Amino acid sequence: MGNDFAFNHKTLVLGASTKENRFSHLAIKSLTKHNVEVVAIGANTGMVGGVPILTNKVEPGDIHTVTLYLNPKNQTDYIDYIIALKPRRIIFNPGTENPELLTKARENGIEITFNCTLVMLNNGSFFQ
Repeated sequence: MGNDFAFNHKTLVLGASTKENRFSHLAIKSLTKHNVEVVAIGANTGMVGGVPILTNKVEPGDIHTVTLYLNPKNQTDYIDYIIALKPRRIIFNPGTENPELLTKARENGIEITFNCTLVMLNNGSFFQ
């Protein structure tokens, strides 16, 4: 189904965690299961489903989607970084809505989605 398109949906998971009960952890596993290339940045290093969690702002190349798992206060240091990546879209998972990032993203023509990455992967809308 959506797997044919996964190659061009390289995704940055911001707020990645090795804790198995965290939604970011589940999202990384689900993204890789759907053959999506994942770059993960979190507060602590570790591995999730073969994906290394980095603690620094890397230049990951062509990012299609940034999916947020940081509360708005913790996004402050990442706003300019996210915009500079020029992703096609930003997914604001529940609880991550940030008016400053939202405004800057819209000013830069970045698509905004208010949804849950896990739900989007399960219902196929992630690849639309």
